[in-house]
Amino acid sequence: MIFSGMSSKTLRGDAVNKVVLFPLGAIEQHGPHLAVSTDTELVSQVAMAAEKRLENDVLLCPTLPFGSSHHHLAFGGTISVSAITYTRVIIEMVESLLQCGFRRIVLLNGHGGNITPVRESLVMLSNKHDSTLNPNIVLATYWELAGKSFAGLPPMESPALSHACEYETSLLLHLAPEKVFPAEIQRAKRPASNGFIAWEDDEPYRGVTIAKQTQFISSNGSSGEPGLGTAEKGKHLFEHAVNALVHFLEEFKTWPFLENLSKQR
Repeated sequence: MIFSGMSSKTLRGDAVNKVVLFPLGAIEQHGPHLAVSTDTELVSQVAMAAEKRLENDVLLCPTLPFGSSHHHLAFGGTISVSAITYTRVIIEMVESLLQCGFRRIVLLNGHGGNITPVRESLVMLSNKHDSTLNPNIVLATYWELAGKSFAGLPPMESPALSHACEYETSLLLHLAPEKVFPAEIQRAKRPASNGFIAWEDDEPYRGVTIAKQTQFISSNGSSGEPGLGTAEKGKHLFEHAVNALVHFLEEFKTWPFLENLSKQR
């Protein structure tokens, strides 16, 4: 079911029992070879494919095309919402859905920069609404849902999805090849490995995090090995992403609303 094609009367009726699927994208630079709409395009396509398979259970919202992308501003082509503002935007949009009566909401993420502010919004929503409305609201990032398919499992040759990399280039070659500019594909200059920080997602996480603007970790705004991208790999990735999302949504719709266990002592 498509949210934007329904009347408010219908949305206040049986639709409130559906799982709301709300895709979150971004408009940001993706190196010289991918369109700035890459993240929005990919998460929208994954969400639409899942809705087609679960149209009786899922209510698909329009994709929020703008994300938290201030770290990409130096390269141009980026329309960003600050992390603090983005957290507030997500809270207010989710509260709009709660006001309509929805209680099962999946925020489907397609941009890494959205993860931290959305997690913060979930904490604030929980603090405010658990004791009254008690909704199930989750953040799900499609490439993390798909697991090893996006973490080096063949046919992929790079260790993990990063940014404008083999993975995103492959997906866009499959889903929207007109948004890929092959003549511009080039590997960026990146910092040398220090054994702790995964500049290229080639170091295991060791509990150390650093925040840096993209221009300090990439010479052209991309990362990974975009030259390894192919449409065939993209088809493989897309199928795994959609299958993983469908499986999760089927499980999520059965989750109970948690009880306040402290009242059972």
